Amino acid sequence: MEFVTLNTGAKMPLEGFGVFQVPDPAVCEQAVFDAIKTGYRLIDTAQAYMNEEAVGKAVNRAIADGNVKREELFITTKVWVSNMKTEDSAYESVKTSLAKLGLDYVDLILLHQPIGDYFAAYRGITKAYKEGLVKAIGVSNFYPAILANLCENVEIIPAVNQVELHPFFQQENALATMKEYGIAPQAWGPLAEGKHGIFSHPVLSEIGAKYEKTAAQIALKWNTQRGVSILPKSVHVERMEQNIDIWDFTLTDEDMQKIAELDLGHSEIVDHGSPEFVKGLNRWKV
Repeated sequence: MEFVTLNTGAKMPLEGFGVFQVPDPAVCEQAVFDAIKTGYRLIDTAQAYMNEEAVGKAVNRAIADGNVKREELFITTKVWVSNMKTEDSAYESVKTSLAKLGLDYVDLILLHQPIGDYFAAYRGITKAYKEGLVKAIGVSNFYPAILANLCENVEIIPAVNQVELHPFFQQENALATMKEYGIAPQAWGPLAEGKHGIFSHPVLSEIGAKYEKTAAQIALKWNTQRGVSILPKSVHVERMEQNIDIWDFTLTDEDMQKIAELDLGHSEIVDHGSPEFVKGLNRWKV
């Protein structure tokens, strides 16, 4: 595993395990437990995923079984929009997440969306950071102009911005803005949620053949070579093992350029500029 050093000085694995759309408690708990046994040390959840308790049970089970020590893990969760109304609501929601996770602290807390009063919410998670409830604070889905505005007006610069990043939506402009402020980029949907035939894409498959790797492994490796932390998800151990088996080879500049040419320049998963999407996020309670 390789790591990225955050602006707090902490080291975050460049590959982690995500649990988006794994709401079944038993399935989620087993998946996270299996992921830790497989070698994943970064586990990413969120209030909106409705599975913090299952993640916490898996983490504490893995620790109790001697598979891992708490300090070896990097646990992330996110404050949802309905808890971003005020500084206090965001702060209190962090404590609620910790209770659900059964942990004394998380390594990273993110504001899940740039929706609602995110400045007040950011002050809330800043308070949690100062009290040691979280080791780092950051944001998710903050596109460049919004991220720049936040950074120009807050006390503590975000450590991480988690956004959609994969070969078909590469967001070089977003990466440049993050680099300017010293923010580590992290990819949700690094496999494009299975779109664009990514698992059998001819360009990715051709590159993979040189290294005896799958198209998915090439897509994941490409992001990490850009310095992007990735969060692939699977409930199947075999796929977990494949996803983490990307650290024994390096893509050439030519490989990287071929993948760069796949960029569509826009998302086909979600439109953050849609008024209806924004309305929906504001009305979704957790």
